[in-house]
Amino acid sequence: MPSTLEASADHGMAQPGVDGRPDTAPGPARRTGRLAAAVLLTAALGIGLLACGSGDNAPDVKVKNTASAPASSAADPMKESKPTGLRIPSAGVDAKSMLGLGVDTDQELQVPPVEKADEPGWWTGGVTPGEKGVSVIVAHYDTAKGPALMKNIAKVKVGDSIQVPRADGSTATFKVREIQQVNKKDFPTDKVYGKADRPELRLLTCGGPIKDGHRTDNIVLYADLVN
Repeated sequence: MPSTLEASADHGMAQPGVDGRPDTAPGPARRTGRLAAAVLLTAALGIGLLACGSGDNAPDVKVKNTASAPASSAADPMKESKPTGLRIPSAGVDAKSMLGLGVDTDQELQVPPVEKADEPGWWTGGVTPGEKGVSVIVAHYDTAKGPALMKNIAKVKVGDSIQVPRADGSTATFKVREIQQVNKKDFPTDKVYGKADRPELRLLTCGGPIKDGHRTDNIVLYADLVN
């Protein structure tokens, strides 16, 4: 997967409000900076996982779109602490590290490099997993070198656990509330990146058939903090 992602403002993606991090510092500069960062994230990641694909003969990746009602009450937000790994028992994921993903010199979102396709990446411009707001984690389904970290995404079901170990020794545990597979041209920008008043996680990977060397879809796991 190349580090530079294809992105364009004319893909029909709506602009998100903020990046999910609470506005704790006063002043318009901070809010403007966050909005700009969120727009960059949207432009890059909304269609950015284009390079997934292990060859034109690779099988399609399909999941069933399912959702449950949001919990009536949410777990209390956790303090800021960087993620250090990712565990999804139902998908056999047990990553011992977490890459930090920023925005490169071309103002496009960085992604895990091909040689680290079994490591997830966290967008450092958003909240850390467990904080109030939306945190975003990206992981490959496959690359030109073959299956990657999220190769068993189809085994994940609503209600399954996603655990994110953190640098302070705690673990943010999320419960999958919704699974959505959508064509990248119809990426649900506002739904994925919109402001949240409780701790939520979005985990994104690729899916669908391969067309012109890239998978056509994104698969999004929406999850709420439960512990």
